[in-house]
Amino acid sequence: MSKKFKKETIAAKAGVGSDKQHGAIIPPLYLTSNFKYGEVGEAQEYEYTRQSNPTRDHLINALAELESGLGGEILSSGMAAITLVANILENKSRVIVPHDCYGGTFRLFSSLAHKGVLEVYFINQSQKSFCKEIISEINPDLIWIETPSNPLLQAVDIQRISEQAKICNSLVAVDNTFLSPSLQNPLKLGADIVMHSTTKYINGHSDVIGGAVITNNHEILSKLKFWANTLGITGSPFDSYLTLRGLRTLNIRMKEHEKNAVAIVELLSNHPLVGNIYYPGLPDHPSHAIAKKQQSGFGGMLSFELNKDFSKVKKFIKAVKILPLAASLGGFESLISHPYSMTHGELTADQKKEIGISKNLIRISAGLENTDDLLDVIKKALK
Repeated sequence: MSKKFKKETIAAKAGVGSDKQHGAIIPPLYLTSNFKYGEVGEAQEYEYTRQSNPTRDHLINALAELESGLGGEILSSGMAAITLVANILENKSRVIVPHDCYGGTFRLFSSLAHKGVLEVYFINQSQKSFCKEIISEINPDLIWIETPSNPLLQAVDIQRISEQAKICNSLVAVDNTFLSPSLQNPLKLGADIVMHSTTKYINGHSDVIGGAVITNNHEILSKLKFWANTLGITGSPFDSYLTLRGLRTLNIRMKEHEKNAVAIVELLSNHPLVGNIYYPGLPDHPSHAIAKKQQSGFGGMLSFELNKDFSKVKKFIKAVKILPLAASLGGFESLISHPYSMTHGELTADQKKEIGISKNLIRISAGLENTDDLLDVIKKALK
């Protein structure tokens, strides 16, 4: 599809009308492990589904177009996507990772460092000295960025970091899960790789586990495809089919997610029991200016702290009846989580303290419910 089209059109038309056999409007689901060869020794587009599959291609082609990339790979999970990026690096490569990254990202990179596969530096990328001093000093092979971060929604300047990375000949990979291609496009800001847990907003229905990695560099793309096939971590056709179906409504859903998140933030901002609120849309959020510059929206994720003891925090979470306590995000349903014991539960108490994750921190993924209903249950829970 031509890139002259807007994101809504790209998502809605992905693969539509491409079936050459029967003319089906919706592209068929290719539930096959292998494909018939034409002639002995003759190269063909599809041979074995671990390597490539038409259903998976429809999804990655749409995501690559939405992210202004050349191509990429659909993986079996978000963690598989991060694993794929780690595997295109040489042994003993130096990697800078955010000190406040997602717990699974921390677990993977710290484990690879422990095994001696990579040299990993967990650093606060929002500090003033990061670009000019720290990057130059470490001279990394890869800078991993997560913006906004999970769960404090700290944004870092992708363009500024990417410019410094180019001076040091470093790759830049950005986890864009919290915003999706609808609200942020890291490749346009200078990044080399963009990664998604498609489990979240891209699928949007909390019924698929998946990941995606996209690049605008031919050499990187070749490495990604080689290692995805070699490791055997590509996504299944059925999961790709469901995710493509979810993708078609991504842009519409993101607007509603954000609308509900803003309404919840406004409610919390005026409540005496609520302490710090972490939402980049707030003018007093530490990274509001950066988020406003590089994002086309502030998204549907928010975190806040209650000014009460931990027993009251647990009572509040239990009282928000229509928000299930769950670890994921980005689905049609609103979810509440407790980062201290869930997403970042494996970190030590000192590590959590350094990042700023307290026992009183609560994270909400705003869903698509009626706004007034969401506000009403939160008000009652605060009582």
